[in-house]
Amino acid sequence: MSEHPLRPSRRAVLAGTLGALGALAAAGPVARAADRLPPIGGAAPPADWSRAVIDSTMKRYTPDKIGGWGYTLGLYLYGQYLFYKRTSEQKYLDYIVAWYDRFVTDSGISNSFTSLDSMRSCQMLPLLYAETGRKKYKTAADQLRKRFPPYPRTSDGGMFHATSKVGQLWGDGVYMAQPFLALYGATFGDGDYCFEESAKNLVVYFSHLREPAKGLLYHAYDEDGSESWASGPGHHSKYHWARAIGWFGMAAVDILEVLPANHPRRPALIEIVQFLAAGYQRYQDAKTGRWYQVVDRGGDAKNWLETSASSMYTFTMARGVQRGYLPASYQAVADRGYAGVLRKVSVGPDGLTNITDICEGTNVGDLSYYYGRARKTNDFHGLGAFLIMNEQYTH
Repeated sequence: MSEHPLRPSRRAVLAGTLGALGALAAAGPVARAADRLPPIGGAAPPADWSRAVIDSTMKRYTPDKIGGWGYTLGLYLYGQYLFYKRTSEQKYLDYIVAWYDRFVTDSGISNSFTSLDSMRSCQMLPLLYAETGRKKYKTAADQLRKRFPPYPRTSDGGMFHATSKVGQLWGDGVYMAQPFLALYGATFGDGDYCFEESAKNLVVYFSHLREPAKGLLYHAYDEDGSESWASGPGHHSKYHWARAIGWFGMAAVDILEVLPANHPRRPALIEIVQFLAAGYQRYQDAKTGRWYQVVDRGGDAKNWLETSASSMYTFTMARGVQRGYLPASYQAVADRGYAGVLRKVSVGPDGLTNITDICEGTNVGDLSYYYGRARKTNDFHGLGAFLIMNEQYTH
């Protein structure tokens, strides 16, 4: 690929600037929880778990067979991009480009963006433009940017989870759209709108989903309360589903990476990170270091420890400590989470890695619904979250 003046250097990524939303930051005194682990699966673990997971995935799937446009692939490939930025090994970027080029042409991308989920994969578009200088990635990014002003919202400005889900705000949704918007603003000089809109949405969502007594978030909110799950006070759902809270924490941290230091909403986003971290600490499982599928119901026999959310919580706390949003004491909580997640990673007889106990895609539901979700192996929710977490720890 050709060099381009906008291509972010490794140093830029380490500094958390243009090309580095959510990428690795300067090395700090982060404890290596992995160093304290026994061999995994009866054999010495790989020297680099990110490389092992990505190489395994690339062996399992070619770019044309890995799957269609969707947020889970966007999450996974963003994690692979972070690894590429650390190693500068071109084949890992080439794989990402090959997948995106299935959907992005010189005229942009054919997508009406009727849901926030459909937007997540666009996170890579400004980064790919910076890496390659290919105009088509900016054209596609511009298409999504133009979608935001008319996109439907609640009366206080929260973007609907989907145009078909009128008045509904799901905790998942902020990660699907708002980090892209913030990064677009930083990359293309459109901060006046993009910074304010992305940060405002986190604040609006948070105002409806938070449970102050527990330091947790409910999964979803319905403005008029017409949904069966939103019939009580506050018009929110009833339970604290782990991954929704994880998406939210990562979104806050990623937006803070590019939000100007003097932006008026920056303190509110830092307070969100602090609120969530307190809940993460309170409900971390003492034995495993991981977190439960329904976070505050660890004593329920049908509940189970979930890997993708555990990765997300670990990343959010480790980055929060590194950036000074959280006290240093949270590093130990993050390290326990990191060690706990690594215990769900193994190498199979075929030499390929496996990550287990990853919740499949999930809507809003009751306890039996959350408990009954499939516990998958190598689901992209978990692979992507693992890579983002592991790159935070692999300086």
